[in-house]
Amino acid sequence: MTLLSHDTAGNGPDVVLFHSSVCDRRMWNAQWDTLIDAGFRVTRFDFRGFGETPPPSEPWDNAADVIALLDSLGIGRFHAVGASFGGRVAHQVAARWPERVEKLLLICSAGTVVDGTPDLDAFDEREEELFEAHDLDALVALNVETWLGPEADQKTRDFVGDMQRHAFEVQFAAEDMESLKPEFDLADISAETLVVQGLHDLDFFVATAKALAERIPNARLVELDWAGHLPTLENPAKVEPLILEFLREG
Repeated sequence: MTLLSHDTAGNGPDVVLFHSSVCDRRMWNAQWDTLIDAGFRVTRFDFRGFGETPPPSEPWDNAADVIALLDSLGIGRFHAVGASFGGRVAHQVAARWPERVEKLLLICSAGTVVDGTPDLDAFDEREEELFEAHDLDALVALNVETWLGPEADQKTRDFVGDMQRHAFEVQFAAEDMESLKPEFDLADISAETLVVQGLHDLDFFVATAKALAERIPNARLVELDWAGHLPTLENPAKVEPLILEFLREG
């Protein structure tokens, strides 16, 4: 099994950061020192085909990759913080290994709990067209425009664009592989769960957040009226107090 590229630092309860598929583990740069200074040991990693982790050469299981990494680091029980695609993997980990996850924080999480919406369908169709045309510049521009909310400055847009560009470059060069999709039940999640959603996000993710909060036991929903899909990048100062309050509770 491929060991995911990662960073670990700090002392205290373990917090594991799951990145969005628009980004890589660098998306947590702003929260890295914040969480370490708050008294946590923090681990972040790149999924296969993102950042510094090579793309898969055979069918793979993202959630199992994370557990294998944490086992190698001697991390048992931890708080999971996942953004977008990372949220989807994080809640799968919490459902399949409920004894490992103490708290679960889902930020604009992906999921398979609602049907597609017209805005997501339109995005997917346009992205597929550009991917088939290998129009890298247009692909990056489409994703930056779609996934960042109104409070993201140009520096943040350029940063997300750089991460997204790298991911597309890897995908263009990699062999086409399908990830494994093991079954899991959201009802098996025992972690205290906070679902955070930006109201400037696509309708699909707003609906997904509400469905996750309804289906996951012990979950509550917080909606951010200022945020898009990547609030921890758009305005870290506004969202970090919410993250810290949740992780410190209890």
